[in-house]
Amino acid sequence: MRLFGGLGRRFGWLWAAYALSAYGTWLGFGAFSFLAITVLHASAAEVAAMSASGLAVGALVAVPLGPWVEFRRKRPVMIAMDLIRFGAQASIPFAYVIGVLGTAQLIGVSIVLSAANIAFTAGSGAFLKTLVEPGDLLTANARFESTTWSASVVGPMLGGAAIGLLGPVVTIAADAVSYLLSALGITAIGGGEPAPATAPSRLTLAALAEGWRYIWHHRQLRRLFLNSIAVNGLIMAGEAPLAVLMLGQLGFPAWQYGLAFAVPCLGGLIGSRLARPLAAHYGNDVVLRVFGSLRCCWPLGLVLVRPGLPGLLMVIAVELMLIICCSIFGPVSATYRLHTVDHDRVSRVLAAWSVSSTATRAALIALWGALAAATSPRWALAAAGALLLAAPLLLPLGIAADSATPSSSCIPSTGSGARCATPST
Repeated sequence: MRLFGGLGRRFGWLWAAYALSAYGTWLGFGAFSFLAITVLHASAAEVAAMSASGLAVGALVAVPLGPWVEFRRKRPVMIAMDLIRFGAQASIPFAYVIGVLGTAQLIGVSIVLSAANIAFTAGSGAFLKTLVEPGDLLTANARFESTTWSASVVGPMLGGAAIGLLGPVVTIAADAVSYLLSALGITAIGGGEPAPATAPSRLTLAALAEGWRYIWHHRQLRRLFLNSIAVNGLIMAGEAPLAVLMLGQLGFPAWQYGLAFAVPCLGGLIGSRLARPLAAHYGNDVVLRVFGSLRCCWPLGLVLVRPGLPGLLMVIAVELMLIICCSIFGPVSATYRLHTVDHDRVSRVLAAWSVSSTATRAALIALWGALAAATSPRWALAAAGALLLAAPLLLPLGIAADSATPSSSCIPSTGSGARCATPST
């Protein structure tokens, strides 16, 4: 009996595991920062530095993980990464209880989570390609996208209430348990998977660079790669300047700031539902070009934010349109990427993609924080918005012919660039 809209029981378990992990992540959203500020008395600059360093070092650590994942069966790798993430997260409540929690541990956990997220993404993308038929990949990716956005709507609200009532340590513990439940869900998938490619006798620099080499020698994939890391990085670079502008200079209360980003996440549910019918009607090429371009237009509007209700409504409107465009673009982009990549290169390509995206995001977050400090938050937002307007020039053209079936000659929360996105299958 085929369940879950024709994608089968095994996909249903994968989807359930992803949902548990996504909801746990968003339930604990902000708990790290809250813990660092309230318990360790870290400054805002120290919190930002912790976040950026965790992403950057985690990306560096993850460089050899692409080849490592490629030459192993993917489901055990995914289970192992979930258990590693569970252990890393669970170490925080344990250290807090015995009174030894410190900044170094938070940075270490951030590094482990960043590297494990990249390895999990590399394995899950390759595993998904073996789990569903090629024609069902867009449906599967759209369901993951929808789950991400529903979690981003519900999770922060529940997590904020939990932090207020129970404290950040409890929400971090709940997030840790979600990884354990995800590992159990992936274990329940059962069944076999194709044997991995034969591993080389030793790991060389060429093997480490294979993912990037494959991307770079495929013209359309290279353009999509450059567009995705640029857009994702520039959107995230505006986070800190916008927070300083709204919470500091414009005096928005914390609840309004949270509302400004929670409500627009509903657009992710809308966009992920529209992705498949739009691609079926207009074709992948048109969807990628149109919505890939539109997602770059909205952030510049944040420069004009003013205090009070009009400013709040403006942020909500800009974020809503941005997220709708991102959540349409994301599943189509991820599906094209999986269709295009050869089966024995998927994990290395996805790992290279994630490492580059994570490292770029960390660098731009740090750079734009310095730019906002040297000029002003509005100038930093304007610079990010202006550069985003040029990003559509990097979008691939004419992919319709090679996106319907897997390629035999050339080589993913999916490159959506969404402000609320989590690491996605």
